Amino acid sequence: MEEKTKTLKNLVDELFSLMGVSVNVDVSYDEGNEAFIVNIDGKDETGLLIGRKGETLSSIQTVLATIFKVKTGEWSRVLVNVGDYREKEEDHLKNLAENAASRAKETGEAQPLYNLKPGQRRIIHLYLANDTGIETKSVGEDAERYLLIKPKK
Repeated sequence: MEEKTKTLKNLVDELFSLMGVSVNVDVSYDEGNEAFIVNIDGKDETGLLIGRKGETLSSIQTVLATIFKVKTGEWSRVLVNVGDYREKEEDHLKNLAENAASRAKETGEAQPLYNLKPGQRRIIHLYLANDTGIETKSVGEDAERYLLIKPKK
């Protein structure tokens, strides 16, 4: 893993050099998530690197994962974080999940959560997995897919 971590670090450095953006980068491998974690300190460029609703950050992650696949010959999970954006987003999603689960238990009615990306739905599914009073389910197809949080009967 050490060699792959070094390779990914070099790719990240090269990508940001080509972009003309000065950043500090830390790359590590997370055994628990089976993923390479790329933490970027964007300094004055943090907002630019995150983008609107994290869109630029997601694009950077996709580009790095694709280049890393070409370089190593196999797909690896690459998670990119800029300025603790992922932690803040995860906290927001957990709060959203708790509120929806609470409403579902109180009202007895399913609570839909719309406009979530697949990764965001996954975070909520995993977060609420241990709550024995509710169940979660993704419903719909493609752009119309949403998360349903409903009380168990």
